[in-house]
Amino acid sequence: MSDKTPDQPTSIGPVVSSAHLASGAMPALSEVEFAVTMMVNAYHRWMVRCMAASGTEGMSPLDVLVLHTINHRGRPKTLSDICLVLNIEDTHTVTYAMKKLEKAGLITSGRRGKEKTAKITESGETACLEYRRLREAILIKPMKALGLDENELSRLAATLRLVSGNYDQAARAAAAM
Repeated sequence: MSDKTPDQPTSIGPVVSSAHLASGAMPALSEVEFAVTMMVNAYHRWMVRCMAASGTEGMSPLDVLVLHTINHRGRPKTLSDICLVLNIEDTHTVTYAMKKLEKAGLITSGRRGKEKTAKITESGETACLEYRRLREAILIKPMKALGLDENELSRLAATLRLVSGNYDQAARAAAAM
């Protein structure tokens, strides 16, 4: 039997997936890590399902990210451009995604000096625009209804980008050990 009465609030603590990590010097970071994990997995599911609903099935989350990155601003991108923007170290995964996108007719390859480039095709741009249309209708509209402060969301995004730099630095330190 519990010593608590029904009227007493119960302290649950931070919402984390690894209490042993949250018991350290910065439990709030464990909360962020868990939230980011949930967000990444939900975002990946969303991208794949939205792309399928827009008529382009069989794409992985990375394929979708690479396609939208190549479409960005309508300029050809190199493998190194894409990897830098997406903060991807394993270039072979992006190379595979690019081959898959080219085979599907969503991008074409070219050259800029010695470097291979990728450029969006009309079919690829159409797929991106249909994804955007669905995103506006079934994701953005309900998100706007939540009344979230868009400036606060931008600040959160900037904070997460800054924090990612600390994870990159810590990864380099761990690799050097």
